[in-house]
Amino acid sequence: MKKSLLLLPLFLLAAICNLSAQNDAITRFFEKYVDDERFTVVYVSPKMFQLVSKIETSDEDWNKVRDIVKDLGGLRVLAADSIDDGLKYYKDALSKVPAGEYEELLTVRDGKEHVRIWVKDASNIIEELLLLVGAPDEFVMLSFTGKIDLDKISALSKTLDIDGAKHLEKVKPGKDVKVKIDTEDDKN
Repeated sequence: MKKSLLLLPLFLLAAICNLSAQNDAITRFFEKYVDDERFTVVYVSPKMFQLVSKIETSDEDWNKVRDIVKDLGGLRVLAADSIDDGLKYYKDALSKVPAGEYEELLTVRDGKEHVRIWVKDASNIIEELLLLVGAPDEFVMLSFTGKIDLDKISALSKTLDIDGAKHLEKVKPGKDVKVKIDTEDDKN
């Protein structure tokens, strides 16, 4: 009976932590548009990454991908490449990013295209990489979770066939990656 009483608070605490993790602002934004047919939606669960990392093959390219994904905990992509007012979705998503939880790595505005990349880390380990892209007719939100190595994610971006993933190549690991180019997009 005492063991049951001790386990109950631990169970409740775990359930509360799980619910709060699932209800963060980025997840809510993603879920808001998951059934909207204008968006391409991709969700890769942690279990899928585990299964993929166990596939053995002699294909050298596949082995590189397997090495990259073995520490990933999940991937969420919300993308639209022919949408009206992609900047509206970009600004809405941008307003949902909890500034205190993420560190901004990169901001780029090139003409009417806006790109932002953030990371969330704990104890010098990157736990999430978040990418937002907005343009008049395009919107991309990409979120990797897990134990993230920027070298590997940059390499993975070359193999992903996902709109907006090419922007991950802009993160140059091993250097101070804080870059800002014309941040007027916050005012527009």
